[in-house]
Amino acid sequence: MSVLSENKVKLYCIYYDECDRKKCTAYKLKKHGLIQFIDKNSTILKKAIILHPFSHKMLTINDREQIKKYGLIVIDCSWKRIFEERKFFKGINRKLPPLIAANPINYGKWEKLSSVEAFAAALYITQFEDLADFLLSKFNWGSSFRTLNEKNFKKY
Repeated sequence: MSVLSENKVKLYCIYYDECDRKKCTAYKLKKHGLIQFIDKNSTILKKAIILHPFSHKMLTINDREQIKKYGLIVIDCSWKRIFEERKFFKGINRKLPPLIAANPINYGKWEKLSSVEAFAAALYITQFEDLADFLLSKFNWGSSFRTLNEKNFKKY
């Protein structure tokens, strides 16, 4: 039984195609068949947890059942776009706690996570650790994300 089928967590991405695909973690996860790209008007948005940095509510373990039942959505766009729009999607928006990026582009920066880091953080917080580790294993720097933030995951 695979990590994906064992946890039965559906992972989605609203993908704006604004970055270099060679460096894009969402694109790499999609190539591996680990996530599905969805349209920003998808009906999935109404019930799945949407990670949004400007949400008024923090993601907690209490969101685990919603994620297990309906899935988890990451928004993959430039930081400039997300700051300009600050637009919420219809559905259950949650933000992540302050975390340190381990990806090569934003290493050591607070709250500048790649899509895979956002997925992994949410999965650690909601106790889907095996799936989070599996996603991060696709990147040579992935394990350092957990190391940098382990204490923060346990707080939530």
